[in-house]
Amino acid sequence: MTPLPRILLVDDDRNLREVTRLGLSRHHFAVVACASGEEALAVVEGEGCDVVVTDLRMPGMGGMGLLRRLQSRWPALPVICLTAYGSIETAVAAMQAGAVDFATKPVDQEALALLVQRAVERVRLHRENVDLRAQVAAQGGQPGVIVAAPAMERLFEVVRQVAASPATVLLTGESGCGKEVVARALHEASGRTGAFVAVNCAALPGELLESELFGHEAGAFTGAITARPGRIRAAEGGTLLLDEVGEMAPAAQAKLLRCLESGEVDPVGATAPVAVDVRVIAATHVDLQARVTAGSFREDLYFRLNVIPIPIPPLRARVEEIALFADHFLTVYGEGRRLTFAPAARAALLAYSWPGNVRELKNLCRRLALLVGGETISLDDLPEAMRGGAAAGGAMTLPQVERETVVRALEAHGWNQSAAARALGVPRHVLLYRMKKHQIEPPRRR
Repeated sequence: MTPLPRILLVDDDRNLREVTRLGLSRHHFAVVACASGEEALAVVEGEGCDVVVTDLRMPGMGGMGLLRRLQSRWPALPVICLTAYGSIETAVAAMQAGAVDFATKPVDQEALALLVQRAVERVRLHRENVDLRAQVAAQGGQPGVIVAAPAMERLFEVVRQVAASPATVLLTGESGCGKEVVARALHEASGRTGAFVAVNCAALPGELLESELFGHEAGAFTGAITARPGRIRAAEGGTLLLDEVGEMAPAAQAKLLRCLESGEVDPVGATAPVAVDVRVIAATHVDLQARVTAGSFREDLYFRLNVIPIPIPPLRARVEEIALFADHFLTVYGEGRRLTFAPAARAALLAYSWPGNVRELKNLCRRLALLVGGETISLDDLPEAMRGGAAAGGAMTLPQVERETVVRALEAHGWNQSAAARALGVPRHVLLYRMKKHQIEPPRRR
Protein backbone atom coordinates (compact mmCIF):
# COMPACT_ATOMS: atom_id res chain seq x y z
CA MET A 1 0.00 0.00 0.00
CA THR A 2 1.38 3.42 -0.98
CA PRO A 3 2.02 5.59 2.12
CA LEU A 4 0.19 8.90 2.40
CA PRO A 5 2.21 12.04 1.62
CA ARG A 6 3.74 13.32 4.87
CA ILE A 7 3.04 17.00 5.55
CA LEU A 8 4.75 18.99 8.33
CA LEU A 9 2.50 21.81 9.61
CA VAL A 10 4.16 24.57 11.67
CA ASP A 11 2.02 27.19 13.46
CA ASP A 12 2.25 28.62 16.98
CA ASP A 13 -1.54 29.21 17.13
CA ARG A 14 -2.91 25.95 18.59
CA ASN A 15 -6.49 26.44 17.34
CA LEU A 16 -5.51 27.35 13.79
CA ARG A 17 -2.96 24.57 13.78
CA GLU A 18 -5.61 22.00 14.68
CA VAL A 19 -8.13 23.33 12.15
CA THR A 20 -5.53 23.24 9.38
CA ARG A 21 -4.35 19.78 10.42
CA LEU A 22 -7.88 18.39 10.22
CA GLY A 23 -8.50 20.12 6.88
CA LEU A 24 -5.40 18.60 5.31
CA SER A 25 -6.06 15.18 6.86
CA ARG A 26 -9.44 15.05 5.12
CA HIS A 27 -7.56 15.25 1.79
CA HIS A 28 -5.59 12.07 2.56
CA PHE A 29 -2.39 13.64 3.83
CA ALA A 30 -0.51 12.33 6.87
CA VAL A 31 -0.09 15.57 8.86
CA VAL A 32 2.48 16.10 11.60
CA ALA A 33 1.85 19.36 13.50
CA CYS A 34 4.30 21.34 15.63
CA ALA A 35 4.33 24.77 17.26
CA SER A 36 7.77 26.20 16.50
CA GLY A 37 10.52 26.37 13.92
CA GLU A 38 12.94 24.63 16.27
CA GLU A 39 10.53 21.71 16.72
CA ALA A 40 9.97 21.55 12.96
CA LEU A 41 13.71 21.24 12.26
CA ALA A 42 13.92 18.36 14.71
CA VAL A 43 11.04 16.58 12.95
CA VAL A 44 12.60 17.00 9.50
CA GLU A 45 15.96 15.86 10.84
CA GLY A 46 14.58 12.79 12.59
CA GLU A 47 11.57 11.64 10.59
CA GLY A 48 11.56 13.60 7.35
CA CYS A 49 8.54 14.85 5.40
CA ASP A 50 7.38 15.53 1.85
CA VAL A 51 6.11 19.11 2.22
CA VAL A 52 6.37 21.82 4.91
CA VAL A 53 3.50 24.28 5.54
CA THR A 54 4.63 27.01 7.92
CA ASP A 55 3.33 30.26 9.37
CA LEU A 56 5.68 33.18 8.80
CA ARG A 57 5.13 35.06 12.05
CA MET A 58 6.04 32.93 15.09
CA PRO A 59 8.03 33.59 18.29
CA GLY A 60 11.61 32.37 18.33
CA MET A 61 12.61 31.05 14.94
CA GLY A 62 10.04 32.57 12.58
CA GLY A 63 8.85 31.11 9.30
CA MET A 64 11.51 32.95 7.25
CA GLY A 65 14.25 31.65 9.51
CA LEU A 66 12.87 28.13 9.25
CA LEU A 67 12.60 28.47 5.47
CA ARG A 68 16.24 29.51 5.15
CA ARG A 69 17.42 26.68 7.40
CA LEU A 70 15.40 24.14 5.43
CA GLN A 71 16.66 25.49 2.10
CA SER A 72 20.28 25.33 3.24
CA ARG A 73 20.03 21.67 4.28
CA TRP A 74 17.17 20.25 2.17
CA PRO A 75 16.90 22.49 -0.93
CA ALA A 76 14.51 20.11 -2.71
CA LEU A 77 11.97 20.12 0.17
CA PRO A 78 8.92 22.22 -0.87
CA VAL A 79 7.85 24.88 1.65
CA ILE A 80 4.47 26.67 1.57
CA CYS A 81 4.24 29.83 3.70
CA LEU A 82 1.17 31.16 5.53
CA THR A 83 0.78 34.79 6.54
CA ALA A 84 -2.03 36.72 8.21
CA TYR A 85 -0.61 40.05 7.10
CA GLY A 86 -1.28 39.92 3.37
CA SER A 87 2.03 41.62 2.63
CA ILE A 88 3.16 41.16 -0.93
CA GLU A 89 6.68 42.16 0.12
CA THR A 90 6.75 39.37 2.70
CA ALA A 91 5.35 36.84 0.24
CA VAL A 92 7.83 37.84 -2.48
CA ALA A 93 10.69 37.59 0.03
CA ALA A 94 9.53 34.09 0.98
CA MET A 95 9.33 33.04 -2.67
CA GLN A 96 12.79 34.46 -3.36
CA ALA A 97 14.10 32.56 -0.34
CA GLY A 98 12.84 29.32 -1.85
CA ALA A 99 9.16 28.90 -0.92
CA VAL A 100 7.14 27.18 -3.65
CA ASP A 101 3.87 28.99 -2.81
CA PHE A 102 2.05 31.03 -0.16
CA ALA A 103 -1.45 31.49 1.22
CA THR A 104 -2.97 34.21 3.36
CA LYS A 105 -4.89 33.78 6.60
CA PRO A 106 -7.68 33.01 7.22
CA VAL A 107 -6.70 29.98 5.20
CA ASP A 108 -9.07 28.57 2.61
CA GLN A 109 -8.68 24.87 3.43
CA GLU A 110 -9.61 23.67 -0.06
CA ALA A 111 -7.17 26.07 -1.69
CA LEU A 112 -4.40 25.07 0.72
CA ALA A 113 -5.01 21.39 0.00
CA LEU A 114 -4.57 22.13 -3.72
CA LEU A 115 -1.28 23.92 -3.06
CA VAL A 116 -0.06 21.00 -0.96
CA GLN A 117 -1.10 18.46 -3.62
CA ARG A 118 0.81 20.46 -6.22
CA ALA A 119 3.89 20.49 -3.97
CA VAL A 120 3.58 16.72 -3.41
CA GLU A 121 3.51 16.23 -7.17
CA ARG A 122 6.63 18.40 -7.42
CA VAL A 123 8.37 16.09 -4.93
CA ARG A 124 7.34 13.02 -6.92
CA LEU A 125 8.65 14.48 -10.17
CA HIS A 126 11.90 15.56 -8.49
CA ARG A 127 12.49 12.06 -7.12
CA GLU A 128 11.72 10.46 -10.48
CA ASN A 129 14.09 12.86 -12.24
CA VAL A 130 16.86 12.20 -9.70
CA ASP A 131 16.42 8.45 -10.18
CA LEU A 132 16.38 8.74 -13.96
CA ARG A 133 19.46 11.00 -14.03
CA ALA A 134 21.29 8.58 -11.75
CA GLN A 135 20.39 5.61 -13.95
CA VAL A 136 21.47 7.37 -17.13
CA ALA A 137 24.69 8.70 -15.59
CA ALA A 138 25.54 5.28 -14.11
CA GLN A 139 25.17 3.73 -17.55
CA GLY A 140 27.43 6.29 -19.18
CA GLY A 141 24.71 8.50 -20.63
CA GLN A 142 24.07 12.19 -20.13
CA PRO A 143 22.64 13.38 -16.82
CA GLY A 144 20.02 16.13 -17.01
CA VAL A 145 17.07 14.09 -18.32
CA ILE A 146 13.95 15.89 -17.11
CA VAL A 147 10.45 14.51 -17.61
CA ALA A 148 7.49 16.41 -16.16
CA ALA A 149 5.10 17.27 -19.01
CA PRO A 150 2.38 14.69 -19.73
CA ALA A 151 3.47 14.59 -23.38
CA MET A 152 7.02 13.70 -22.37
CA GLU A 153 5.82 11.12 -19.86
CA ARG A 154 3.92 9.43 -22.71
CA LEU A 155 6.98 9.75 -24.96
CA PHE A 156 9.26 8.03 -22.45
CA GLU A 157 6.65 5.32 -21.94
CA VAL A 158 6.99 4.63 -25.68
CA VAL A 159 10.78 4.66 -25.25
CA ARG A 160 10.50 1.97 -22.57
CA GLN A 161 8.19 -0.12 -24.76
CA VAL A 162 10.35 -0.09 -27.90
CA ALA A 163 13.86 0.17 -26.42
CA ALA A 164 14.67 -3.54 -26.69
CA SER A 165 13.39 -3.82 -30.27
CA PRO A 166 15.91 -3.69 -33.15
CA ALA A 167 13.40 -1.70 -35.25
CA THR A 168 14.53 1.66 -36.60
CA VAL A 169 13.23 4.80 -34.89
CA LEU A 170 12.62 8.22 -36.46
CA LEU A 171 12.83 11.13 -34.01
CA THR A 172 11.29 14.36 -35.27
CA GLY A 173 11.15 17.78 -33.69
CA GLU A 174 12.56 21.28 -33.74
CA SER A 175 16.26 21.95 -33.27
CA GLY A 176 17.27 21.89 -29.62
CA CYS A 177 14.21 20.01 -28.34
CA GLY A 178 16.19 16.99 -27.08
CA LYS A 179 16.32 14.44 -29.90
CA GLU A 180 19.79 13.19 -28.95
CA VAL A 181 18.75 12.90 -25.29
CA VAL A 182 15.83 10.67 -26.33
CA ALA A 183 18.12 8.66 -28.62
CA ARG A 184 20.56 8.07 -25.75
CA ALA A 185 17.68 7.05 -23.47
CA LEU A 186 16.59 4.50 -26.10
CA HIS A 187 20.12 3.11 -26.24
CA GLU A 188 20.56 2.97 -22.46
CA ALA A 189 17.26 1.13 -22.02
CA SER A 190 17.87 -1.26 -24.92
CA GLY A 191 20.27 -3.62 -23.18
CA ARG A 192 22.63 -3.42 -26.16
CA THR A 193 26.25 -3.73 -25.04
CA GLY A 194 27.88 -1.86 -27.94
CA ALA A 195 28.60 1.86 -28.16
CA PHE A 196 26.24 4.76 -28.82
CA VAL A 197 27.61 6.52 -31.91
CA ALA A 198 26.17 9.80 -33.20
CA VAL A 199 26.79 11.19 -36.68
CA ASN A 200 25.63 14.62 -37.86
CA CYS A 201 24.74 14.09 -41.50
CA ALA A 202 24.59 17.86 -42.14
CA ALA A 203 28.16 18.45 -40.95
CA LEU A 204 29.92 16.51 -43.73
CA PRO A 205 29.69 16.75 -47.54
CA GLY A 206 28.32 13.72 -49.36
CA GLU A 207 31.62 12.02 -50.24
CA LEU A 208 33.09 12.41 -46.78
CA LEU A 209 29.83 11.32 -45.11
CA GLU A 210 29.80 8.12 -47.16
CA SER A 211 33.36 7.28 -46.11
CA GLU A 212 32.64 8.33 -42.49
CA LEU A 213 29.59 6.07 -42.24
CA PHE A 214 30.59 3.01 -44.23
CA GLY A 215 34.38 3.09 -43.91
CA HIS A 216 36.99 2.61 -46.61
CA GLU A 217 39.90 0.43 -47.55
CA ALA A 218 43.45 1.68 -47.81
CA GLY A 219 44.02 3.33 -51.20
CA ALA A 220 40.29 3.60 -51.96
CA PHE A 221 40.76 7.29 -52.79
CA THR A 222 43.41 9.99 -52.59
CA GLY A 223 44.46 10.41 -48.99
CA ALA A 224 43.10 7.03 -47.82
CA ILE A 225 46.48 5.86 -46.50
CA THR A 226 45.01 3.40 -43.99
CA ALA A 227 41.73 1.51 -43.81
CA ARG A 228 38.93 2.85 -41.58
CA PRO A 229 35.97 0.75 -40.39
CA GLY A 230 33.44 3.62 -40.43
CA ARG A 231 30.92 4.82 -37.85
CA ILE A 232 28.36 2.08 -38.54
CA ARG A 233 30.83 -0.66 -37.66
CA ALA A 234 32.01 1.42 -34.66
CA ALA A 235 28.45 1.01 -33.32
CA GLU A 236 28.58 -2.80 -33.64
CA GLY A 237 26.26 -4.30 -31.02
CA GLY A 238 25.06 -0.83 -30.10
CA THR A 239 23.15 2.11 -31.52
CA LEU A 240 23.83 4.50 -34.40
CA LEU A 241 22.17 7.94 -34.33
CA LEU A 242 21.92 9.59 -37.75
CA ASP A 243 21.22 13.20 -36.79
CA GLU A 244 19.83 15.54 -39.47
CA VAL A 245 19.27 12.53 -41.72
CA GLY A 246 17.25 14.72 -44.12
CA GLU A 247 20.51 16.34 -45.27
CA MET A 248 22.05 13.05 -46.44
CA ALA A 249 23.26 13.02 -50.05
CA PRO A 250 21.47 10.70 -52.54
CA ALA A 251 24.42 8.29 -52.91
CA ALA A 252 24.68 7.86 -49.13
CA GLN A 253 20.89 7.37 -48.94
CA ALA A 254 21.13 4.46 -51.38
CA LYS A 255 23.93 2.77 -49.42
CA LEU A 256 22.11 3.31 -46.11
CA LEU A 257 18.96 1.71 -47.54
CA ARG A 258 20.94 -1.34 -48.61
CA CYS A 259 22.55 -1.54 -45.17
CA LEU A 260 19.15 -1.46 -43.44
CA GLU A 261 17.74 -4.10 -45.78
CA SER A 262 20.69 -6.50 -45.76
CA GLY A 263 22.37 -5.89 -42.41
CA GLU A 264 25.65 -5.34 -44.25
CA VAL A 265 27.90 -2.39 -45.07
CA ASP A 266 29.97 -1.83 -48.21
CA PRO A 267 33.19 0.02 -47.29
CA VAL A 268 34.49 2.27 -50.06
CA GLY A 269 36.98 0.26 -52.13
CA ALA A 270 36.06 -3.11 -50.53
CA THR A 271 35.46 -6.23 -52.60
CA ALA A 272 32.95 -7.80 -50.19
CA PRO A 273 30.28 -6.52 -47.77
CA VAL A 274 30.68 -6.76 -43.97
CA ALA A 275 27.84 -7.97 -41.73
CA VAL A 276 26.82 -5.60 -38.90
CA ASP A 277 24.49 -5.70 -35.90
CA VAL A 278 23.47 -2.09 -35.29
CA ARG A 279 20.24 -0.46 -34.13
CA VAL A 280 19.64 2.69 -36.22
CA ILE A 281 17.91 5.80 -34.89
CA ALA A 282 17.38 8.71 -37.30
CA ALA A 283 16.60 12.27 -36.26
CA THR A 284 15.52 15.33 -38.20
CA HIS A 285 14.03 18.79 -37.73
CA VAL A 286 12.72 18.94 -41.32
CA ASP A 287 9.56 17.44 -42.82
CA LEU A 288 10.89 14.28 -44.48
CA GLN A 289 7.59 13.59 -46.19
CA ALA A 290 7.87 16.99 -47.89
CA ARG A 291 11.44 16.10 -48.92
CA VAL A 292 10.13 12.84 -50.39
CA THR A 293 7.49 14.75 -52.36
CA ALA A 294 10.15 17.19 -53.57
CA GLY A 295 12.33 14.27 -54.71
CA SER A 296 15.31 15.06 -52.46
CA PHE A 297 14.80 12.13 -50.10
CA ARG A 298 14.16 8.50 -51.09
CA GLU A 299 10.66 7.29 -50.30
CA ASP A 300 11.81 3.70 -49.68
CA LEU A 301 14.43 4.91 -47.21
CA TYR A 302 11.85 7.08 -45.46
CA PHE A 303 9.62 4.06 -44.88
CA ARG A 304 12.61 2.03 -43.65
CA LEU A 305 13.49 4.72 -41.11
CA ASN A 306 9.94 5.54 -40.03
CA VAL A 307 9.13 2.14 -38.50
CA ILE A 308 8.69 3.68 -35.03
CA PRO A 309 8.04 7.44 -35.30
CA ILE A 310 8.56 9.45 -32.12
CA PRO A 311 7.72 13.16 -32.43
CA ILE A 312 9.28 15.31 -29.69
CA PRO A 313 7.26 18.38 -28.64
CA PRO A 314 8.97 21.78 -28.47
CA LEU A 315 9.76 23.30 -25.08
CA ARG A 316 6.91 25.83 -25.36
CA ALA A 317 4.50 22.87 -25.30
CA ARG A 318 6.19 21.54 -22.13
CA VAL A 319 5.72 24.59 -19.90
CA GLU A 320 5.90 22.53 -16.71
CA GLU A 321 9.49 21.55 -17.58
CA ILE A 322 10.86 25.06 -18.16
CA ALA A 323 11.45 25.86 -14.48
CA LEU A 324 12.91 22.39 -13.85
CA PHE A 325 15.36 22.75 -16.71
CA ALA A 326 16.24 26.30 -15.64
CA ASP A 327 16.94 25.25 -12.05
CA HIS A 328 18.99 22.28 -13.26
CA PHE A 329 21.14 24.39 -15.60
CA LEU A 330 21.69 27.05 -12.92
CA THR A 331 22.91 24.29 -10.61
CA VAL A 332 25.22 22.93 -13.31
CA TYR A 333 26.72 26.31 -14.25
CA GLY A 334 26.43 28.09 -10.90
CA GLU A 335 29.62 26.52 -9.53
CA GLY A 336 28.19 26.14 -6.05
CA ARG A 337 26.20 29.40 -5.96
CA ARG A 338 22.51 29.10 -5.03
CA LEU A 339 21.17 30.96 -8.05
CA THR A 340 17.42 31.40 -8.39
CA PHE A 341 14.97 33.35 -10.56
CA ALA A 342 12.85 36.12 -9.05
CA PRO A 343 9.08 35.52 -9.51
CA ALA A 344 8.75 38.04 -12.35
CA ALA A 345 11.75 36.54 -14.16
CA ARG A 346 10.39 33.01 -13.72
CA ALA A 347 7.02 34.11 -15.13
CA ALA A 348 8.79 35.63 -18.15
CA LEU A 349 10.56 32.30 -18.77
CA LEU A 350 7.22 30.49 -18.71
CA ALA A 351 5.65 33.00 -21.11
CA TYR A 352 8.51 33.01 -23.63
CA SER A 353 8.11 30.93 -26.81
CA TRP A 354 11.64 29.36 -26.76
CA PRO A 355 12.31 29.05 -30.52
CA GLY A 356 15.67 27.46 -29.68
CA ASN A 357 14.05 25.07 -27.20
CA VAL A 358 16.10 23.42 -24.43
CA ARG A 359 19.39 24.41 -26.07
CA GLU A 360 18.40 28.09 -25.92
CA LEU A 361 17.40 27.80 -22.24
CA LYS A 362 20.66 26.01 -21.44
CA ASN A 363 22.75 28.73 -23.10
CA LEU A 364 20.74 31.45 -21.34
CA CYS A 365 21.35 29.90 -17.92
CA ARG A 366 25.04 29.50 -18.66
CA ARG A 367 25.28 33.18 -19.62
CA LEU A 368 23.30 34.34 -16.56
CA ALA A 369 25.46 32.23 -14.23
CA LEU A 370 28.52 34.06 -15.57
CA LEU A 371 27.13 37.59 -15.67
CA VAL A 372 24.74 37.97 -12.71
CA GLY A 373 26.59 39.07 -9.60
CA GLY A 374 24.07 38.16 -6.90
CA GLU A 375 22.09 34.99 -6.28
CA THR A 376 18.70 36.23 -7.54
CA ILE A 377 18.16 36.68 -11.28
CA SER A 378 15.75 39.55 -11.87
CA LEU A 379 13.52 40.33 -14.82
CA ASP A 380 16.00 43.01 -15.93
CA ASP A 381 18.75 40.38 -16.19
CA LEU A 382 16.86 38.58 -18.97
CA PRO A 383 17.23 39.46 -22.66
CA GLU A 384 14.78 42.10 -23.85
CA ALA A 385 12.98 39.59 -26.09
CA MET A 386 12.09 37.54 -23.02
CA ARG A 387 10.92 40.43 -20.87
CA GLY A 388 8.03 41.20 -23.22
CA GLY A 389 5.07 42.96 -21.68
CA ALA A 390 6.34 42.39 -18.16
CA ALA A 391 9.31 44.67 -18.75
CA ALA A 392 7.13 47.53 -19.92
CA GLY A 393 5.11 47.56 -16.76
CA GLY A 394 8.06 47.65 -14.35
CA ALA A 395 8.19 45.45 -11.26
CA MET A 396 5.25 43.09 -10.83
CA THR A 397 3.76 41.89 -7.58
CA LEU A 398 3.44 38.16 -7.04
CA PRO A 399 -0.33 38.07 -7.69
CA GLN A 400 0.23 40.03 -10.92
CA VAL A 401 2.84 37.49 -12.01
CA GLU A 402 0.49 34.61 -11.23
CA ARG A 403 -2.44 36.25 -13.02
CA GLU A 404 -0.32 37.07 -16.07
CA THR A 405 0.96 33.48 -16.27
CA VAL A 406 -2.57 32.05 -16.10
CA VAL A 407 -3.93 34.48 -18.70
CA ARG A 408 -1.06 33.79 -21.11
CA ALA A 409 -1.58 30.04 -20.80
CA LEU A 410 -5.31 30.41 -21.47
CA GLU A 411 -4.73 32.70 -24.46
CA ALA A 412 -2.11 30.33 -25.89
CA HIS A 413 -4.67 27.49 -25.84
CA GLY A 414 -7.68 29.42 -27.09
CA TRP A 415 -9.13 29.63 -23.56
CA ASN A 416 -9.44 25.85 -23.42
CA GLN A 417 -9.17 25.36 -19.67
CA SER A 418 -8.16 21.69 -19.79
CA ALA A 419 -5.37 22.38 -22.30
CA ALA A 420 -4.15 25.42 -20.35
CA ALA A 421 -4.11 23.41 -17.11
CA ARG A 422 -2.03 20.68 -18.76
CA ALA A 423 0.41 23.30 -20.09
CA LEU A 424 0.78 24.81 -16.62
CA GLY A 425 1.20 21.38 -15.04
CA VAL A 426 -1.75 21.70 -12.65
CA PRO A 427 -5.10 19.90 -12.33
CA ARG A 428 -8.03 21.67 -14.01
CA HIS A 429 -9.68 22.47 -10.67
CA VAL A 430 -6.52 24.30 -9.56
CA LEU A 431 -6.68 26.44 -12.70
CA LEU A 432 -10.36 27.19 -12.04
CA TYR A 433 -9.48 28.23 -8.48
CA ARG A 434 -6.75 30.58 -9.80
CA MET A 435 -9.16 32.05 -12.37
CA LYS A 436 -11.71 32.72 -9.65
CA LYS A 437 -9.06 34.13 -7.32
CA HIS A 438 -7.85 36.62 -9.94
CA GLN A 439 -11.30 37.26 -11.48
CA ILE A 440 -10.21 35.93 -14.87
CA GLU A 441 -13.09 35.42 -17.26
CA PRO A 442 -13.00 34.17 -20.85
CA PRO A 443 -13.65 36.83 -23.50
CA ARG A 444 -17.24 37.06 -24.65
CA ARG A 445 -17.86 35.54 -28.04
CA ARG A 446 -19.55 37.80 -30.55
